[in-house]
Amino acid sequence: MGDKQQWVAGIHAVRSALKFGRERINEIIYDATRKDRRLNAVLDDAKKLGIPLTASDKKTVEKLAGSANHQGVLISTQAPTAQTEDDLDNLLNSLDHPPLLLVLDGVTDPHNLGACLRTADGAGVDAVIAPKDKSVGLTPVAVKVSSGAAETVPFVQVTNLARTLRHLQDDFRIFVVGATGETDLELYQADLTGALALVMGAEGEGMRRLTAEQCDQLVRLPMQGQVESLNVSVATGVTLYEAVRQRR
Repeated sequence: MGDKQQWVAGIHAVRSALKFGRERINEIIYDATRKDRRLNAVLDDAKKLGIPLTASDKKTVEKLAGSANHQGVLISTQAPTAQTEDDLDNLLNSLDHPPLLLVLDGVTDPHNLGACLRTADGAGVDAVIAPKDKSVGLTPVAVKVSSGAAETVPFVQVTNLARTLRHLQDDFRIFVVGATGETDLELYQADLTGALALVMGAEGEGMRRLTAEQCDQLVRLPMQGQVESLNVSVATGVTLYEAVRQRR
């Protein structure tokens, strides 16, 4: 997890950092002129944990927060960083249960990545995998939207996604299922109970051809209305929780 510094804004983000990433927080800066019961409660929690607090004013906090909704408080924290292919191998070798992996093929919106990480945490995903190129990483926005999941779910960035999928199939016997609209097999007809990697495509474009060709099976979400597809984070939630249902 590296030592890159970042500012994260907002009461909910600070709460998450206090819960999941206490050791990564350098200091908290807050607007001392703001009267807010929730803000005071967060500051009290931080004091109990011995985290340095810096009283400031609204103008300074707004400047540091940029366009973020700061709610009168910011944290300076070490940013969570992506893990490597070697880290993924070590993780898989250490598991005592069939792995459940989420693969995001080119998701570029940090809000979507954060939402996917949050859902992955809720569904018990062992790791989230994404390509290094043409996809978003653990930006401050993604970390904030993840509500702590960026600290708890390993996020692995790989150089060649198709090669990584082959490695998972050949060396770990992981069944790779890709979600796409271009198949007749519905999600609810697929077997998602074993060692599994679920692949979700990018916003708008879906999975790349090479990624789809590497999948063992393709499934689609049944769409009953007029729209052709769901937002990638919503589709991820639907797909992951069908796997959760089956694996129970």
